[in-house]
Order: sequence, then structure tokens, then C-alpha cells
Amino acid sequence: MEPAAAYYAAILSFLFLFSIHRLLGRRRHKINGKNKTTQKLPPSPLAIPIIGHLHLLGKPIHAALARLADRYGPVFFLRLGSRAAVVVSSAALARECFTEHDVCFANRPRFPSLLLVSYGATTLPTSSYGSYWRNLRRVATVQLLSANRVSCMLPVISGEVRAMARRMYRAAAAAPGGAARIELKRRLFEVSLSALMETIGRTKTSRADSDADTDTDMSPEAREFKECMDVLMPLLGAANTWDYVPMLRWFDVFGVRKKIMAAVGAKDAFLQRLIDAERRCMDDDDSGSDSQNKSMIGVLLSLQKSEPKVYTDTMIMAHCSSMFSGGAETTATTAEWAMSLLLNHPNVLKKAQAEIDACVGTSRLLGADDVPRLAYLQCILSETLRLYPVVPTLIPHESTEDCTVGGHHVPAGTMLLVNVYVIHRDPAAWKDPAAFRPERFEDGSAEGRLLLPFGMGRRRCPGDTLALQTLGLVLGTLIQCFDWDTVGGVDKVDMAEGVGITLPRVVPLEAMCKPRQDMLPMLQEL
Repeated sequence: MEPAAAYYAAILSFLFLFSIHRLLGRRRHKINGKNKTTQKLPPSPLAIPIIGHLHLLGKPIHAALARLADRYGPVFFLRLGSRAAVVVSSAALARECFTEHDVCFANRPRFPSLLLVSYGATTLPTSSYGSYWRNLRRVATVQLLSANRVSCMLPVISGEVRAMARRMYRAAAAAPGGAARIELKRRLFEVSLSALMETIGRTKTSRADSDADTDTDMSPEAREFKECMDVLMPLLGAANTWDYVPMLRWFDVFGVRKKIMAAVGAKDAFLQRLIDAERRCMDDDDSGSDSQNKSMIGVLLSLQKSEPKVYTDTMIMAHCSSMFSGGAETTATTAEWAMSLLLNHPNVLKKAQAEIDACVGTSRLLGADDVPRLAYLQCILSETLRLYPVVPTLIPHESTEDCTVGGHHVPAGTMLLVNVYVIHRDPAAWKDPAAFRPERFEDGSAEGRLLLPFGMGRRRCPGDTLALQTLGLVLGTLIQCFDWDTVGGVDKVDMAEGVGITLPRVVPLEAMCKPRQDMLPMLQEL
């Protein structure tokens, strides 16, 4: 009983001291900042002492914030434990935040969970706005994700997509009735990670090295990295109370820190193997190949030789981590949502197949050059990203100075959450907003309506071009090569949404995959 008594005594002591601190802090604020107390904060629900509004953050968080927006309007204020937050849920206010106040909101809050994952917030998505971030951004946009480099990466991505189609065809050919039951997320994660391994680290998966024709849904490397992501993603969302209540971190009752550190250790070991392998390869290579032919890690290691204090091993690890975590997980998740929507709308799937047959034919796989010409496929991707944005509340921003949003005062140090999920389903902008209708993007009819799947302003994701190219290749190949049906002949796929910093499905998508008759000769030659 004694340890339990001490535990509860510590909790009560903390609550008492925290309450006194808050009371005195408010008094100092009134004495020293009279002019600020008269300024109008956005509307806010009633708060509970200590936790503030944390009890209102149900899961998934974008749905909880949408319910609050229905009651309090498109901009409202929350007190999340020890942190202040403003939530924006309209296109007009999002534009205001990322145009008029773009510099003000260019910073990131320093969440304890993200600090553990991001090497002390030194990755591009999590680092504070300033000279260090600007250098990271420059390296990413000029050296790693330029249009020329992305075009050089496309043959590698096409090769991995081709290998995926071959494995799925062989699985279907060996299955009863010529149709295989496929868990798509694992296949999609595998192809995304394999392509990234080759482009970032000039390294193939062990399956590709040993037996490229083996029909398993994931290589050992993909399985290892996905297990890390499956642990981390639910713990990194804006609704993670561990980030807002210091007491939870001090005692770590739920073992959050332990789970994060174990997953980070496994992820870092994976990345370190790639970096070490590329360093050995460069030491053995005397040809001095140009930067466009080098892997991304090779480019960073070359920069390290000229500026070792800037391009440290930690900085290289941080860059690789954000590329792998962002690229593999978000691409696979978006493609999974797209296939879920197509299974629930077979007429859209047939129309997409007809477009690919007309533009590409059935004697070859579609390539990267075909994707921009497939207008309806682009509409499907846009509609999927509208309905299921990759990060539904974006990665949180933080104000560096006082500003005004929607006529309301936002103090410096306030976290900004932009509910993209709600903005994309605003009935004032989109007719029948919850419906899946790719046609709404045909002929530029959706032009002018705000879509934010990759963010906006200075902190917009620089990998959007690569992501869209990869998604087009993956989704187009699945549509071109196979007929798809639900498992067990059910009418509709369950579209329940999971929790985390990204927007996963609650239940991984499984579907019946059968090679299209017209594509059999081509598939047999893969």
C-alpha cells in the first residue's frame, strides 16, 4: 500500500502546486499586461482545471474538432493542459493564417513525443522556423526533391510497381478461382518503402536481392519499418494527452515513452544500416559520380565532406527519417483509401479502367509519362485527398508573436490546428461534400476551391510532386492490371477512420484481386 499512497500523494501535490502556479500567473498577467486582457480571444468551451479542454478531444481528433466547430464557429480557442491552441475550420481563415500570418505561424510546437522521434526537433517537418530550417528546406527542394531528381527517381519507382504487379499476379494465379485475397496496405507499404530504399540509399530489400519472384506481401525490411510506424503513428497525433500534461510524462503510467523509444531505436538502426552501407559504397567508388546519379544519402554525405559541422550524422539521419516516415506511410495510406473508395464505387473503377485502356492499351504497363495524361485518374486522386487528407489537422503550427485571426486575438506561443478534413467537406464549397465524385474535378470545375492535403505556405510539404507521381503509378497499375471485388461479396467496404497523426483505416483493407483477361499476356511476361 505504501507505494500507492506515495503515488497518489505526489499527484495531489502536483495538482495543488499547479493550481497555485496558474492562479499567480493569471494575477501577474492582469497586473503586467492590462492591455492584453481586454483583447478578445476566440470563443471557447468551458474548461476544467488542470486539463482544460483535453476531455473534449475525442478520437479521431478531426471529428471531435468538427463537432466543436459546429457549436463555436470556424475559429475557437482551447486550453489543452499546459498549452493554448486555436482551431481553424474554414478555407477563408486557413488562407488568412498561411498568407497574412504565414511567418507568424511558421514555427512548430515542441511536443515531447515528437522531440523523442525527431532527434530533438531537427527534422524538416518538426524543426523551428529559422536559419537551420531554411537550410534543411533548401537541401530538400534543391538537392533531394527537385523536378530533375524526381524524374530520375521515377524509373526506380516504376520498377518497384512492376514487381508489385508481378507478385500479385502470381498470387492470384495460384489461388482457387484465379482470385487472391490481398491485404492492400501491406503491399502498398512494401512498394513505397522499396522505392524509397533504392532512391534514398541505393539499397534493395533482401527479398529483391535473394529471390525477386517470391510471393510474400512484405520484405523483412518493410515489415521491420512498418512495425515501427504502427507503434509511433497513434502516439504522435495532436490528441495525445501525454504531450500536454507533465504529470503523465513524469510517471509515464501508460508506458508511452518506453513504447516510443523502443520503436525509435529500431527505426534508427534501420536507417543507420543504410547510411553506413552508402558511406562504404562511396569510399569504394573512385569515379566521383555526379550528384544526380547519387542516392539521396550519397548527396548528403558529399555535402558533409565540405561542411561537416552543418551536415552532421544526426542531420542526415533526421532527413532520412522524415523522408521514409512521410513517404512510405502517407503514400500507402492514401492509396489504401483510394482503393477503398473504388471498391465502394465500381462504376468509377470501370471508368478509370476504360480511360487507361484507351490511352495506354493492354500490351504494356502504364509508365510515369502516362500518368499526367490520365485526367480521370488525376480526378480520383484529387477526390481521395479531398475526402481523406493525409494529415487531417496538418502538422501543428505555433505563433511566434501576437496576431489576429478572424477578428480574434491569438497570443504568441499559441498552437494552430487547421482542420483540413472539415475544410475539404464544407457544404458551402462542395456540393454533396461527403460523396465520392471524381467528376467534380473535371474540366477545372473545382478551380479556386481550397485543397490542403500537403499544407500551405512556408511549411507546405516539399514532397508533394513525388507523392502524386508515386500515387498515380501505383493506383493506375492496380486499376489497369486487375479486377477488384470486396471479400465475401459484401456490398460496401467499411470506411471507419482510425487515429494518429495520419488518417489510417480502423481495419486494414482486404480485397479480392483477379488479373484482367485482356492483361493476361502482358502479366505473364513480367
